[in-house]
Amino acid sequence: MVIVAAVDRSEQAGAVLREADSLARQFDDVVHVLHVMKRSEAIQVEEDSVGHGDDGIPVSDLRDRAKRVATELIGSHQFGAETEAVGRIGDPASEIVDYAEEKDARYVVVSPQQRSQTGKILFGSVAQSVLLNAHCPVVSLRDQSLGQ
Repeated sequence: MVIVAAVDRSEQAGAVLREADSLARQFDDVVHVLHVMKRSEAIQVEEDSVGHGDDGIPVSDLRDRAKRVATELIGSHQFGAETEAVGRIGDPASEIVDYAEEKDARYVVVSPQQRSQTGKILFGSVAQSVLLNAHCPVVSLRDQSLGQ
């Protein structure tokens, strides 16, 4: 089976990778390190490309850019389990849930971003949406900057 490690570029990504690796080794599973490029980021990349005289960037290239983030994170950590880098584009929570369902994941590992209560109400939380909508167990790590 698959353990999905949902990562972004935050400091919490390392903790997500370590937990996903630990789970994968316990169950002899594979870790799929998933980075989702938000639509707003994809639009910005597209606008920058067109602004430099290019004809635009194919969706496959945008997915490859998202996958590179996952690949870089894999390269910065030592894994005991087999890993695979995955890049997606869209709403992070929806893409994480959909990917986990497609792969029949054993677990999804996420780490919420630290936000004020107002920020959570206004912008929601990717981790919260994944917790509420995933069809498999979700491991949500505590933000390490909050202390023990």
